[in-house]
Amino acid sequence: MPIVKPFKAVRATRDKVALVSSKSYEAYSTAQINAKLDFNPFTFLHIINPGYKYHKEVSGEQRFKLVHNRFLEFKEDGVFTQDKHPAFYIYKKITPKHSFCGIIAATSVADYHQNKIKKHEGTLHKREVLFETYLKNTGFNAEPVLLTYQDDDEIAAILKKHQQKRAEYEFTATDKNTHLMWIVDDKNDIEKMIRAFEKIDAFYIADGHHRSSSSCMLAENLAKENPNHSGTEDYNYFMSYLIPESHLKISEFNRFVKDLNGLTVDEFLIELDTFFRIENHGQEIYEPSQKHHFSMYLDGEFYSLYLRKTVYQFTDALSKLDTEILYRTILKPILGIHNLNNNNRLHYIDGQKEDLSIKTNVDNSNYKVSFGMLPLTVHEIKEIADEGLQMPPKSTYIQPKLRSGFTIYEF
Repeated sequence: MPIVKPFKAVRATRDKVALVSSKSYEAYSTAQINAKLDFNPFTFLHIINPGYKYHKEVSGEQRFKLVHNRFLEFKEDGVFTQDKHPAFYIYKKITPKHSFCGIIAATSVADYHQNKIKKHEGTLHKREVLFETYLKNTGFNAEPVLLTYQDDDEIAAILKKHQQKRAEYEFTATDKNTHLMWIVDDKNDIEKMIRAFEKIDAFYIADGHHRSSSSCMLAENLAKENPNHSGTEDYNYFMSYLIPESHLKISEFNRFVKDLNGLTVDEFLIELDTFFRIENHGQEIYEPSQKHHFSMYLDGEFYSLYLRKTVYQFTDALSKLDTEILYRTILKPILGIHNLNNNNRLHYIDGQKEDLSIKTNVDNSNYKVSFGMLPLTVHEIKEIADEGLQMPPKSTYIQPKLRSGFTIYEF
């Protein structure tokens, strides 16, 4: 079973947490970031945008060192304090449509290496090195890795019990999402939670593959530099948010392609006929209702594409994924898209944006064709991880999305 460990979080005081914590940096536009930096002196964005103080763009290790300095200033000013005792942190996020509840804890890099924390996506070495350098220079991690585990009645009962108490944090942000947090620092309660997690066979990374792999790289490097390395140091762990499988919300990423690779519409449809039974729905909106069914919007019309299972071979968990089927049957052989990363002909939009994005983004943009599909399931994600395989890029859009600066893990 993987290790779950309490830790002493650095976090905002109760009166300032709503002002301090922020969405992930990538979730904001440049205008939104500038507005928050201009009008909110407590936002965590000041820490990760340290050049704002000097009205200057900074990058590389210079930026990372300044991030560390801004972090120290928040501590010196009493915006951040560190808990005196190790604790687990029960975090609940309530959106207008969903509710998520799990536990923020420290998890082990050794478990990552031993495949007790399982992966379903590949990582880019360049990004791993960049984030490892960031971690080493800043000395903290402010965004937990999202891990999921099989639903467990005992853990659910522990979570429910603590939610009867007054929350340490309770606030609603401007996006109408409500955030609550309870601190579990009683030794007996901590032991109960640890014992409950001991029954779990493995955790699965839902979001944060680069964060976890970079934390492991950091631990390896710091261990080499530490002549007294014991394996118990804080750098041997990384902060995670552990959430039961039933609380995950998985959405799809739709695919948009700028051209038909030199084919006419009729030629393209004939090529598709090899692997799909095709129906033209005209202006009637079509959305897939079964696995291996796809929606397509082309030349102002909707089509349904039903996979011909007599001509497509299912060989492993990867071959069964709709995102992989689309790649093997259309994107690669017909449209000539071999590299799914950083291809300027291919664009992804998550299914959360709008129900008709498959149509409107073709009508309003420079795309020639779009494809929609059902979201993948937790079961499919676990199958990929269990078989040691990797999903195609942008196979899942997984919620909850976690806030930065809510709890901070120092090492």
